[in-house]
Amino acid sequence: MAKKKPGLSYRDAGVDIDAANAALGSIKSMVERTFTDNVLCGIGSFGAMYRFDGQNMEEPVLVSSVDGVGTKLKLAFMTGKHDTVGIDLVSHCVNDILVQGARPLFFMDYLAFGKLRPQVVTEVIRGLTVGCRYAGCALIGGETAEMPGMYQDDEYDVAGMIVGVVDRKKIISGAAIKEGDVIIGLPSSGLHTNGYSLARKICFDVAGLGTNDPMPGVGRTVAEALMEPHVSYAKLMQIVMKVVDVLGMAHITGGGITENLPRILPENVSAEIDLAAWTVPPLFRFLQETGDVEELEMLRTFNCGQGMLFIVSEKDKAKAVETVELAGASCKIIGKIIPGNGTVQYKGHLLYG
Repeated sequence: MAKKKPGLSYRDAGVDIDAANAALGSIKSMVERTFTDNVLCGIGSFGAMYRFDGQNMEEPVLVSSVDGVGTKLKLAFMTGKHDTVGIDLVSHCVNDILVQGARPLFFMDYLAFGKLRPQVVTEVIRGLTVGCRYAGCALIGGETAEMPGMYQDDEYDVAGMIVGVVDRKKIISGAAIKEGDVIIGLPSSGLHTNGYSLARKICFDVAGLGTNDPMPGVGRTVAEALMEPHVSYAKLMQIVMKVVDVLGMAHITGGGITENLPRILPENVSAEIDLAAWTVPPLFRFLQETGDVEELEMLRTFNCGQGMLFIVSEKDKAKAVETVELAGASCKIIGKIIPGNGTVQYKGHLLYG
């Protein structure tokens, strides 16, 4: 009798359940360190549970956002550095709900691999837990999928969802912004999570650099400059919001100041930005000069050194700046609110460091 051929398994189709289980075991303790008393179940349950406590609020409103880190992942694949993209993801999502005055409660992630590699999973999740612990939110669940044929074996995608809360009477919408108010900028650490398609083209195609090559005029390698993690402004701005009346905030992501600041402006005012009010970091000079990128294109592609803008009244500007500095951070008054039609107007030219 002919010997029966062994049947196919899920592993034969490219899905390794054992590798997934190994990855889950290695991240369990890291994730649990982000838990608060409000997390009601551990890793592995079908649905994550979070006990919502709005006792200190008159009318609690949940605020949520979902996002990814874009083509910055390509740098992670090129460099083999995966422990910071999780920080990027959490920081981006936390900042997005921060602009409405929300405090983050919990975060969830989605990881999809062509071929699941437990070590890479561990590094990405480590970054997520670092970001969550810094922001003061819990990483309460997620999904890790292995989908051969959907992604290259050495590539993956990651996305995340944040849920936060704000008392309805304290929602920051920008509606109270008026002529004469002051725009204050908080510095970015680099590109954060936007503009990477253009940055990669300039660095690798135009300049012909490798990831370990020095970036001219920057004092860092290409990998170090481009992989710098996204800054989370939540803790700093929660302090500022307790001291002064913040009228509006804008997270400077894709679209730069040009596209993001108008999202919070009333229709009867515009923002006048003094481009000489801050020194743009050398990374952006390299990208501008090497790529011969026009100034207005720089301003609608990159953050150009300003990661978060917030608006206060003229009478509160000194107290706002003092509060930021006492918290150990830095800021610049970079503009003011003028009569207009909800747009951004620039004065002067970017001053590169």
